[in-house]
Amino acid sequence: MGESVRSGALASLKQFVRKPTEKPEVCELCAAPLAARHDHLLELEKRRVTCACTSCAILFDRNTRQRFRRIPRDVFRLRQFSMDDFEWESLLIPINLAFFVYNSAAKRMVALYPSPAGVVESALDLEFWKIIAERNPVLKRMEPDVEALLVNRVASEPLYFRVPIDQCFKLVGIIRQNWRGLSGGAEVWNEVNRFFAELGRMSVEDQNA
Repeated sequence: MGESVRSGALASLKQFVRKPTEKPEVCELCAAPLAARHDHLLELEKRRVTCACTSCAILFDRNTRQRFRRIPRDVFRLRQFSMDDFEWESLLIPINLAFFVYNSAAKRMVALYPSPAGVVESALDLEFWKIIAERNPVLKRMEPDVEALLVNRVASEPLYFRVPIDQCFKLVGIIRQNWRGLSGGAEVWNEVNRFFAELGRMSVEDQNA
């Protein structure tokens, strides 16, 4: 599954680094012109994000049996999310920036993290994850495939968000586009900080977290 995740995510990154001179976007299903803010679908088999108009997107809203699934738009800040340093280290994520999504094809939760080459899957110790999930019921409410837990432990204090999967791919695109040298350079981390600041501004508090 790891290779399909990487190839699908890398294909999805192209839309997040679009140059201003490129042609306006159109719905990839019906070719209707799209506004700057528009719906996205996840092509389940390829794990690829597709741009769609509202009329096409609603056909795949919470649909589990078709080729596409509509990606939600809401972003939730999880201030009450509980995970200590030992639990984080037990998940064996090699960096302090990652997202977790339930893959319905694999029938399990997967851990992914951004890198200069794109998205990378990390082996996830499901026993430790089960303990974390039992203490944080918000994880059971995430929509399979299209919603993720996004964790930022690079920040001065850990940040946790329940986000649409396209936001995770957007973060991967930012890192891939701006990474320089071995450490990434100052610019990439400035862009990461801007991304999370914007995510905070567009988020609402999840009262049931």
